[in-house]
Amino acid sequence: MDYEIRAVRDDEWPAVRELRLAALRDEMAPVAFLETYEQALEQPDGYWRDRTRNAARGEAARQFVAVGPDGRLVGTVVALVEEAGTDDFFGRPVTRRQAQIVGVYVRPEARGIGVTEALFEAAVAWSRGLEGLERVRLHVHEDNPRAAGFYRKFGFVPTGGAVPNPGDPSKSDLEMVLGEPGE
Repeated sequence: MDYEIRAVRDDEWPAVRELRLAALRDEMAPVAFLETYEQALEQPDGYWRDRTRNAARGEAARQFVAVGPDGRLVGTVVALVEEAGTDDFFGRPVTRRQAQIVGVYVRPEARGIGVTEALFEAAVAWSRGLEGLERVRLHVHEDNPRAAGFYRKFGFVPTGGAVPNPGDPSKSDLEMVLGEPGE
């Protein structure tokens, strides 16, 4: 695999913006993301600069990217730290310090060759390196079997928890948690 996996850099905000817009045009975007292409497109440059800077150096979030041989960003995943005593982005109380994996996207030409696995390995390693972190979790839309299958293969297991999808409350986002090694 000729892809570099690393944390995003502050100055890469134009490439981060372009990758996010590509993700939001993907056929699975309506069930994979809580933001629309139109919403992202309306954001000013300052928004993208701040978002990228915070994900490059922040302690509450870290964005990992896959960089292709030509220097183009071809994939991304973000680990968000959720602190006990706060609410998650669904408005539910967080009872333990944990990481939430979000914003998963790999361009079609880089799928199936290990890029997604490498991105997840980087995000999970960073998350597990945080002091006091008790678990790594994510949510997957009930109508996104491809993503759910990858998550299971990587070691995530359903918790039985679910929340109404913010974009379509008649559908659910299913909670999955990463099993500990040896489980």
